[in-house]
Amino acid sequence: MKVVIIGGGIAGLTLGIFLRKKNIEAIICERLTDAPSKGHAFLMHADGLVTLKEINLWNKATLPGRMIDTYILKRPSGIEVNHLHLDAWKCIKRIDLITFLQDLFPKGLLKEGRDFSHFIYKEDKAVAAVFTNGEIEYGDVFVGADGGNSKVREIIFGKVNLTSIAVKEIVGIVVNNNLAKVYSSTFTKFQDNTRGLAFGMIPASENEFVWFMQYDPAENDLTESTPEKLGLFCKHLLKDFPKEVGELLSSNDFTNSYIWNTRDFDLLPSFHHKNVVLIGDAAHLSLPFTSAGTTNAIVDAITLAGKLNHLNNCESAFEQYYSERAGQIEKHIQLGRKLKYIFLNPKDQNDDDIPVPLIAQKENNELLADSKPIQVLYFTDPICSTCWIIQPLLRKLKLEYGDYLNIKYFMGGLLPSWDEYKRGKISNPADAAKHWEELCAFHEIPLDGDVWIEDPLNSSYPPSIAFKAAQMQDINLALLFLWRIKEMVFVEKKNIIKWEFLEKAAFEVGLDCARLLRDFNGRAKEFFEDDLRKARELGVTSFPTLIFSDELNNRSTLTGYQTYKRYEEMILKLVPFAKKEVINTNPKNLFTHFPTMSEKEFALLSNISKDEAGHLMDDLYNKGYVIKHESKNGILWKSNYAISDPL
Repeated sequence: MKVVIIGGGIAGLTLGIFLRKKNIEAIICERLTDAPSKGHAFLMHADGLVTLKEINLWNKATLPGRMIDTYILKRPSGIEVNHLHLDAWKCIKRIDLITFLQDLFPKGLLKEGRDFSHFIYKEDKAVAAVFTNGEIEYGDVFVGADGGNSKVREIIFGKVNLTSIAVKEIVGIVVNNNLAKVYSSTFTKFQDNTRGLAFGMIPASENEFVWFMQYDPAENDLTESTPEKLGLFCKHLLKDFPKEVGELLSSNDFTNSYIWNTRDFDLLPSFHHKNVVLIGDAAHLSLPFTSAGTTNAIVDAITLAGKLNHLNNCESAFEQYYSERAGQIEKHIQLGRKLKYIFLNPKDQNDDDIPVPLIAQKENNELLADSKPIQVLYFTDPICSTCWIIQPLLRKLKLEYGDYLNIKYFMGGLLPSWDEYKRGKISNPADAAKHWEELCAFHEIPLDGDVWIEDPLNSSYPPSIAFKAAQMQDINLALLFLWRIKEMVFVEKKNIIKWEFLEKAAFEVGLDCARLLRDFNGRAKEFFEDDLRKARELGVTSFPTLIFSDELNNRSTLTGYQTYKRYEEMILKLVPFAKKEVINTNPKNLFTHFPTMSEKEFALLSNISKDEAGHLMDDLYNKGYVIKHESKNGILWKSNYAISDPL
């Protein structure tokens, strides 16, 4: 089988490389005679980076680009709307990636200067591609990878109905050493909330930024796009934006900037006709708000290559390729349109409702959890030491009986203030320090009471309210947030009343720190009061308290420290047929579920002794798979798998 790829951009080159690696004959026909100068740089998600990583294993070259780990959306006034951690996004200069890919494809099989004209057909199937320079390339399969204005697409499907140009984007790339010191790994965007106007800046290398200005041409537009006019136009529209915007524009050479007329079209009913198939922008065009275009092109390429390699019938391969890709592409098209509407109608939007302008955002699965047969109301507190001690048991329950349990977390309000606190022998911070040290010695779980001596907390209400604010965003990330602030106070001796630590924990687990602060100062306090009221209604007076109930509302309660056997008995009492899952004890799997663990936790989940767990952790540490936080009373191990196996 010979595959003729029309278009030698990122999609075409990636497909050609993978086909050749699968011993499928492939030739690339590219209109240009050198790498394109437009496009400057783009963001790529992990879906595309994984493919590039696989390619890099063959090349052993340095993968171009700069990792971006933070997204911040601000108003021109400087007020933050979004501030969150990004997982596995990279900014790559287009020319660098194309050069990287070209070095992996045989030079003699990349035919430049071939501008596609039409196909030669035989019995309704294409047998050759004809180019405007008179050259002809025969083949068995033809792939249109010729971009958003695809001639191949027009030939097999006719003209598509492109949406009108509602947003334009001016793009440039600039060197600025001063700003690079502050924004080295941050995608920063300033967006007006009164009109369609935004400015974004993304580090593309150690000292370069790709920047863009999005604007509504119905309000302001250029009739002449000379470098001088472009510069004046940008500076005029952005005159009220922060000083770093003006600094970046002052450093820019507008002879290398251009206007991008953003458009898209509806998802095609198919990506192929007979033996001709489309990939990348030729198959689907997304608006720039999602940063999905290049990632989708690369994923298209590896998906299509895999289908062609495993199926003898090319049309069956094309149908499976479409079936696998169409759903995700449709989501990206709709997200782009939603973000376009928000951009053009900013006065209609609440800050909390603005989606992050990137693909692959996490989804909330609360509805699925509610269908489980056992509901558990867990009343806890961020500084409850017994709640910290039972964490290994709850994690084991999640792995073995997670299909049966929906655990809902409620804050119990353990410490309103020291003036209002008197539980047993504890009446002041010094008593709490002593109690924590005793628990640590008895249960062999890292627990450092010195925080009560060095920087004592005067209430557990602020971190409890922060948890409720986290729940307002995402119930799964909120749980990671709760685990993280517990680690901070119990092991790292951090006073988690302080916003700097709450913000740090939120950022680390992927919450939007800007929204967390808004909710912390807003409705989260009401939700915390609701939790306290529910605790009073149910007679909860100590922590932890777990109230188990089944579909018939049969209810049982466990309080304080309990053995794992007692939790199992409670589950089997409500669901006698419940069967526990066998835990996959591979360390990578366990650390995927729980990014940090003590040796006792790892031993419990792995069904090995604590000494064996310690030796295994040391081995993983020496190999770079985990890192450790050492405290005076034990070690907390943290997953390093993603970092030790970088994209």
